Amino acid sequence: MKVMDKTKLVKELQRLKTPKMLVVGDFGIDEMVFGATERISREAPVLILQHSNTKIILGTASNAANNISALNGGKVSALGVYGADYHAPVLINTLELAKISTQYMVEDRTRKTTTKTRISGSCSQSVTQQIVRIDRQTKDPLSEETEAFVIENLEKSIPEHDGIVLSDYHLGFLTDNVIRASINIAKRYGKIVVADIQKDFHRYRGVDAITPNQPDTERYLGYFIKDEETLKKAGEELLDKLDLKYVLLTRGGEGMVLFERGGKYTKIPAFNKKEVFDVTGAGDTVVGAFALSLCAGLDPESAAFVGNLAASIVIRHFGCHVTTVNELEMELENLKEIVWI
Repeated sequence: MKVMDKTKLVKELQRLKTPKMLVVGDFGIDEMVFGATERISREAPVLILQHSNTKIILGTASNAANNISALNGGKVSALGVYGADYHAPVLINTLELAKISTQYMVEDRTRKTTTKTRISGSCSQSVTQQIVRIDRQTKDPLSEETEAFVIENLEKSIPEHDGIVLSDYHLGFLTDNVIRASINIAKRYGKIVVADIQKDFHRYRGVDAITPNQPDTERYLGYFIKDEETLKKAGEELLDKLDLKYVLLTRGGEGMVLFERGGKYTKIPAFNKKEVFDVTGAGDTVVGAFALSLCAGLDPESAAFVGNLAASIVIRHFGCHVTTVNELEMELENLKEIVWI
């Protein structure tokens, strides 16, 4: 067992404000439309909604970038694609309002700007309830022309940043060529690469670290993690098969496990099991905080702890949420003695 030095970590949290980060992946927005249900339409058996307000939230890879921006004060750039449609300027403007640089974003007129529209209504007798969701997205792989532009921007952007997060929502942006280019260019310049992936783990061989959840890991490896033996086996297999330095496995209410080379693994408990309102986007928080911490020079265990702590804060809120260094400090001060296993 190991007891964390809270005083030391509180001081180290300030270092999160220094690194410049690049997020590469499937960028998009969540469009939340709200109103009051009035009556049934005469035109068709559907509800009429009197619109009250629309809220735009950064989702998919945009949420990972937003989490990093909130922690390091806006030292983050986005590299993804958007279409030539109504939601394109909405995405770009929302990213910039969150202090995320869009100079490396690429327009592709053949693709849709990824947008998930959720329409919710309420009446005096009930709480707000989602009525319908509309997804606008292109899942086809990038065209060769767009892929070339993206790789050109990788060459320009990676040397200017301290670390890269690859955020794969399987919408076609992270092609094999884009992934390979990201890894190879990062290695050339000595940059850290962390990937948040859900499937096709083998495509990310050679990154520094991955942050998968347990169900996705079990599907990839072909067996359940049911005890200490299979847990250790899973971590070692991922490290070896994918040529990784670290694996940060998220396990829901059981916390996280950090695997390192040489058979070392550290269990980090879940700090918040009671105030869980919404886990939406928590994976983006973990990868953003973990990658940023590694780039700030924190040791892997401390970086994993910061990722875990950040996630424990955002899941107390509905929808995609972010946290700050100040909130991390306050949360850390409120924790009792922290023991790692």
